[in-house]
Amino acid sequence: MAKAALIDDIHDNVAARLDEVQTSLANHRKNCVALYKLHVQAGKIVEGKKLTGEVAFEDEFLSMVARVLVVKKGQTAERVVRFVGTYVKHVTAKDTEAKEKKGITAAETLGSRFISRLLNWLLSGFTAKNKVVRARCVQFVCEMIAGIGDVDEDTYILLRYGLTQRASDKESNVRVFAIVALSKLAGTEDADELEPGEKTCLDILVDALAHDPAPEVRRAALVHMPLVSDTLDDVLARMRDTDTVTRKLVFSAVLQPKLDTPRTLTIAMREDVVKFGLGDREPSVRIAVSKMLASWLDIVSAETDSHLEAHLDAWEGDDAGVMKGLIRFLGLFDVLGPGVTMAVDAVLAIFTQRSSILEAFQFPEQYWKSLTPESAVLARAFIDHCQSSGKQAILEQAGLPALSAFAYDIQESFNELQLAFDELEDQRNKLDSGELGEEEEMATQEAIDALEDDLDNRETITKELLRITVNLDFADEVGRRRMTAVLRAMLETTWIPSLIEPAVDVLRQSTASEKELIRLVVEIVSDLRDSGEANDDDNDATRSDAGSVITVSRKEPSVKRAKEVETMSPAERKEADEKDLQSLLLCIAMLERVNGTFEDNVTLEGILADLIIPSVKRKHPLMRERGLIALGLCCLIAKNMALNSFQLFLGQIHSAPGELQIKVLEIVFDILIMYEYDFLGRSEDVAQQIITFLLQMLENAETPAVQSTLVVGICKLLLAGLIKDTKVILLLIITYISTSTIDNLRLRQCLTYFFPVYCYSSLQNQARMQSIFVEAFNHAGRLRDELDDDEPDMISPQQFVVLMTDWTDQEKSVDVLPDQAEQKHIHAAVAIDLLRELYDSDRGDDDRKLFCQTLNQLHIDKGLDSRSILKLNILLEHLDTQCPLNNATMERSVNKFRGTLAKLFAEELENMDLNVMLDDDDIRELYEFIGVDVPNTEKKLRFERSSRRESKNC
Repeated sequence: MAKAALIDDIHDNVAARLDEVQTSLANHRKNCVALYKLHVQAGKIVEGKKLTGEVAFEDEFLSMVARVLVVKKGQTAERVVRFVGTYVKHVTAKDTEAKEKKGITAAETLGSRFISRLLNWLLSGFTAKNKVVRARCVQFVCEMIAGIGDVDEDTYILLRYGLTQRASDKESNVRVFAIVALSKLAGTEDADELEPGEKTCLDILVDALAHDPAPEVRRAALVHMPLVSDTLDDVLARMRDTDTVTRKLVFSAVLQPKLDTPRTLTIAMREDVVKFGLGDREPSVRIAVSKMLASWLDIVSAETDSHLEAHLDAWEGDDAGVMKGLIRFLGLFDVLGPGVTMAVDAVLAIFTQRSSILEAFQFPEQYWKSLTPESAVLARAFIDHCQSSGKQAILEQAGLPALSAFAYDIQESFNELQLAFDELEDQRNKLDSGELGEEEEMATQEAIDALEDDLDNRETITKELLRITVNLDFADEVGRRRMTAVLRAMLETTWIPSLIEPAVDVLRQSTASEKELIRLVVEIVSDLRDSGEANDDDNDATRSDAGSVITVSRKEPSVKRAKEVETMSPAERKEADEKDLQSLLLCIAMLERVNGTFEDNVTLEGILADLIIPSVKRKHPLMRERGLIALGLCCLIAKNMALNSFQLFLGQIHSAPGELQIKVLEIVFDILIMYEYDFLGRSEDVAQQIITFLLQMLENAETPAVQSTLVVGICKLLLAGLIKDTKVILLLIITYISTSTIDNLRLRQCLTYFFPVYCYSSLQNQARMQSIFVEAFNHAGRLRDELDDDEPDMISPQQFVVLMTDWTDQEKSVDVLPDQAEQKHIHAAVAIDLLRELYDSDRGDDDRKLFCQTLNQLHIDKGLDSRSILKLNILLEHLDTQCPLNNATMERSVNKFRGTLAKLFAEELENMDLNVMLDDDDIRELYEFIGVDVPNTEKKLRFERSSRRESKNC
């Protein structure tokens, strides 16, 4: 009787436990214990070989869970799901405990039978038609999968197959639960046991992470995917995800908590993390990256790096190890190359995240005597940050050396750089002599490799010292003169191009005016060329036909060499070319920093006549490139020179090789923007010739780099209002959607930014875009028809119309023109264009249907001018008779549009003076276009619904 009573009470007891767990998560543990006690008691009730009590308990439990399966949302259902997962884990733990206690490995236990039945029952719901049931079944399995313990092979196969299928379910929430569950199976499967071609769980996770359209699914795969070497690239690819939360989770939920050390990533990966993370447009993502970088600092601060320890032990600072930790942190990046930009950005992010560490900075004298690339970069980043954020007190407290002392440090660093270079040359000459044995040759090669690394380190240190100097106090006259002398000596002897620009920046700070800077540079160039013993005026066989540039009357001392080219040996000519290349670099750096006009700095005339123009005429590619860049910079400060040289640059575009062609194009666009009126505003014929030339270049561009350079330049001209030709906009649209530019990311990114900015900044720009709406649509259709089967798909007609409709939406415009009412209703003009296209008998039904649907997506408001209202009325009124739609969907769309216009403009239409309006040439042209006679003036105007009348005209 007691057993019968217990079975009768199972329903009430199980229901009571599951009812209580819905109130709070805090009582789950207590209810697990109570429910398991009931479960064990029921398991003792047997009738022969029948597990009567156990089956009754399982039936009641499944009955209670079944009630949750149809609940779409709510905290109570979520708590039940959590409880089931907790209970399964509890049952598994009890089974394991009992086995260990008894020392047995029974195939079946109370818990294993319960879990097996529950799991198989839930798996049967994976294919339910009800999406809520499917989602709940997968959610239950996802919650309990970590606690099910060992299962038989058949159950595992069914479980894996069911989750794999649900990972491609049409409902995103089902896919989320399936992905989370598969992530827990990823570490248990053996790839060798799978069928050939069958995906592993990890492959499914990677595929969902990269290609699932739902951001919540990508986030689930990202957070739960194991972070191993095989998945690092896929995880880091989500730094460029379209979803902000997903991008943030890459740093806050994956890289920060799951990486034991940032050294797990390669240097390139670390630099990408900083580049994409700190370069993200969303502040929340940048904050997450800053916190992650701060955690990296904590990790590397506790490490020891033999490469840096010798330097770190050479000086002591009262900074509690902050600076040494940051130096180790900078060791994570390649500060000798382009990675220095990311390294500095990372340090600046840490300064912002932990601003208190700035107060710990102290620069003892020994710090500057034992510099490494990392410590030099740290000093520069600290000083730049304090200068830009106005923290002068912290900067003064840090104890920076005086300008004169710093000039000595720069000179000493440069001297060491020269010695390293000389030693490297000696070793190379020794290796090239061919007199070494095999062992000596290997030792010499190792010495050369070490010297090359040392040379790179010293070059970076010198460069960083120069960048630091720019922010020092130049009020010290003695220090300023000392610094000027050091820089002059450096520029006269340096063979390293990367030092020229930072040196000129410092020279600009140390000179009193631009004229003095130019005078110093001219003197340095003169000294360089005098020591080179060469002449640019080579014989005709070494020149190209560059055309005439300008003529210059010298008013200043010339930089022309005293020794003529005919008297030079081949070695002297080679040395002279090297000196000229160095001189051109110096001139370019100087011209980039000059703001005055060419006429105000007549000292430049000597450099122009004796160095720049002869370099432009040379066939030497690098010489010619630098000469053209220098000439272009001169043109930006000399209007007459620009007018005379512009044709030269246009001619160079066709003949120049790839890299030089890009440089010349940039020069051309800079000149057009600088002197807008003289080229694009004075003569319409000249402007049209220039525009035609640019469009032909864009259509015939052979490389993506040239194509993107042209697009960027044309976009600048359009945004500046210098080009108003709609042909240019049309070509940019076609270029944007063409499959030929699908891999040109720079071009696509530029145009993705350009079109909204261009359209939303001006109603006039939107009106131009509206005027080519239909023409652009037709071009896109022809492009789509010409695609080959093996080419990637193009943007669909629906997507293209959505883009054009969005760009012409006057409600998004920031322009306000109260006196130009017509320009405020761009979408009304679009509606007129689309309605006119419905009268085209050659237009396909798909296009007509799309146009009809688009009509109801347009924003047309009150205040529309009478001519536009009448045009809309005329086109809608005669559409049914002249060119009927003969399609219920299209007619419903047009009738809906009619109804909208009737509500807005019925009164204006009734009060319209037809005597005046019907004399309008535009209105008469419209009647002629649709093939209808102009009506008499007594006709009553209104927007009428379609009557589905047949017509013979269309």
